[in-house]
Amino acid sequence: MNPGLHTPVLILLLASGFLALWFRNLLHSVISLGVFSLVLALEFYILRAPDVAIAEASIGAGLSTTIFIITLRACKGRPKGGDPK
Repeated sequence: MNPGLHTPVLILLLASGFLALWFRNLLHSVISLGVFSLVLALEFYILRAPDVAIAEASIGAGLSTTIFIITLRACKGRPKGGDPK
């Protein structure tokens, strides 16, 4: 394994994970989590686990991010706190 290849990927993982916690806007956090999943899939591929990389890219980055965005859009129109009447 080439450590010169792992270092930038690990730095990107740390940066996207930190940004997911740092952003106050939930949409930005969800996008950062999607980037985290894509970079993690790249790391799995570098570590010679292509089946895990494909599963992480499709489920982690694709499906989970889509579900989070749909949920955020569904919750956007609701009133804050109290009775929804």
